[in-house]
Amino acid sequence: MARFKLLIEYAGTKYSGWQIQKNARTVQGEIDRVVREVTGQKQFEIYGSGRTDAGVHALAQVAHLDVITAIPARTLHQRINDALPSDINIVSFELAQRKFHARHDAVARSYLYQISRRRTAFAKNFVWWVRDELDLVKMRAAADRFCGMKDFRSFTDDSADEKSTLVSIERIEIVEEGALVLVRIEGSHFLWKMVRRMVGVMVDVARGATSLEQAEGFLRTESEIPAKLTAPASGLFLEHVYYRGEAHQRPLRAVVNVGVPGERP
Repeated sequence: MARFKLLIEYAGTKYSGWQIQKNARTVQGEIDRVVREVTGQKQFEIYGSGRTDAGVHALAQVAHLDVITAIPARTLHQRINDALPSDINIVSFELAQRKFHARHDAVARSYLYQISRRRTAFAKNFVWWVRDELDLVKMRAAADRFCGMKDFRSFTDDSADEKSTLVSIERIEIVEEGALVLVRIEGSHFLWKMVRRMVGVMVDVARGATSLEQAEGFLRTESEIPAKLTAPASGLFLEHVYYRGEAHQRPLRAVVNVGVPGERP
């Protein structure tokens, strides 16, 4: 039995998330199907670093694959990619140590969210178009309130009775690139829908509809408001999964370039 480490990128628009589900098309499900076809094996395991929700994308999802095969890694990589749908691509495929675990060995994760300040015909599956003017000073101030070890029970559908809703947010970066506002959130781990609700609240603060005090209050007292402000899945990307020894300073770049109105990208 060999263990392989996979680095995977995918456009999540057509999928019901990463994790295999009955009666739903998922990214893990497509990879599982193709591994069966290519290796002829029925008993194997694909384990991702974490789930992504329906419609959410990944620039660098990490998974490990345990499978019995005599096919060399390079050949197996090529054959699997050739059989996968065009919106899923395995960037790298390499032998890993038996003790490596895609999820348990991860020490941090970062997500990228793309907000477009203009309507776009070409990138709508990869951005959230916000029509209102956004005050990025207020937005960054709201982001500061989320950093550190905080209780995000108001920002998830996970039950606080079943798992801890305490999450350590290491940093939040907000930059402008053309007509885009890029938001990077890095933390120890993330709860279900947490990132999209954080972005939704930050945008509502930037619009002037929610105050900084209210945003901070969602971390102290359970509230249904963040759920109502959940940002669309279209703009969210799992950007990177960090393992011990990796540097955390990475350039923040847009996945798509929507330019500015009246100019060609």
